[in-house]
Amino acid sequence: MSLKIFISVILGIGAGYFFLPPTFFASTDIIIDIGLCLLLFFVGIDIGKHKDVFIKIKNIGFKILLVPLAVIIGSISGSIVAGIILRMPLNEAGAVGAGLGWYTLSSMLLANYSTELSALAFIANVVREIIALITIPMVAKYIGSLESIASCGATAMDTSLPVISEATDSQTTIIAFITGVICTMSVPLLLPMILKL
Repeated sequence: MSLKIFISVILGIGAGYFFLPPTFFASTDIIIDIGLCLLLFFVGIDIGKHKDVFIKIKNIGFKILLVPLAVIIGSISGSIVAGIILRMPLNEAGAVGAGLGWYTLSSMLLANYSTELSALAFIANVVREIIALITIPMVAKYIGSLESIASCGATAMDTSLPVISEATDSQTTIIAFITGVICTMSVPLLLPMILKL
């Protein structure tokens, strides 16, 4: 799966750079939205066929919220450690990590504060998503299913969800979706708060 994703990205870059006319790029947003909706629809079908998974999730209860909490704490803590190594102000480093993989919103929220920090947040969160898409199958196989969600952050509910579904089971897929939703809702709250510290 990781190899297929990597090859797809490389082929996409090559097609965009060498072959596709500039007029094509005006409609890529629509094509991506349709493709993403189809992917999520089929992931939903896959979840729906395992009817017992909802009972398992109900039995887990509020402990399910520990996964997004750990992802949020780990993301922000990791970026602060990187900030210390790079001698960045801790609040700025933490704000980049508080993007939780949502590169479009995090870069927009930081644009008024600093263009450089906005660019850094964009690059860091795009790279996070690419790394997540490539490593999810390996992490799920060799470390654990829940651990494969951690690298995704906010994208666990959308672009990374089909890869998680393929690499793990239906229960983990639902936990990933819930984690992604909570991370997504947290970005607009946490990022400005951390930046003001």
